[in-house]
Amino acid sequence: MGWWDDQVVARVAARLLGSRTVSSYRERVCAGLAGTVLEIGFGTGTNVPWYPAGVRRVLAVDPSDAAWSRSGTLRAASPVQVLRAGADAQSIPLDDASVDFALTTFTLCTVPDPVAALCEVARVLRPGGTLHLLEHGLAGEERVARRQRSTTRWWPHLAGGCHLDRDVPAMCEEAGLHVVRMATSEPAMPRVFFHLYEGEVSA
Repeated sequence: MGWWDDQVVARVAARLLGSRTVSSYRERVCAGLAGTVLEIGFGTGTNVPWYPAGVRRVLAVDPSDAAWSRSGTLRAASPVQVLRAGADAQSIPLDDASVDFALTTFTLCTVPDPVAALCEVARVLRPGGTLHLLEHGLAGEERVARRQRSTTRWWPHLAGGCHLDRDVPAMCEEAGLHVVRMATSEPAMPRVFFHLYEGEVSA
């Protein structure tokens, strides 16, 4: 990752996505996690305060060394052991069926091949485990979706590869994941950027 992504985009995103409004979503999406959890897009550790008591260990995947370094204080203060398990969500260096749950928040928008990443999640999940997700993506309202597609022509170059128009449920289906629950919402933020998907999917 380059200087712009590590020092500018990452800091702006951490501030925006660490807001009180977004934190309420993070708390909900982390509820029910337990055992060994794979978190793709760990970033600066914004989810760490919301890990439930049942989580024993988190295996973090993230491409940014700078973000991992900035997460050090949160990791040190957490009772949950957090280990960095790789840099590329499209090729996770873990054994098949080796984690109890997985977590992704505001990550699939930037992964070059999000379906490949979801296939990797499906591979490493143990039977009965689920992926808890909180992502932004393609809106159901066509007027908003058109603006998302138009903005995505230039937005990724400024925002660390972030795509506004990814169809999260369709990507999960393509990866062979099955929806356990899925809700959409639009908090009091620009709809082009914040059409949210929140839920669980299973392999």
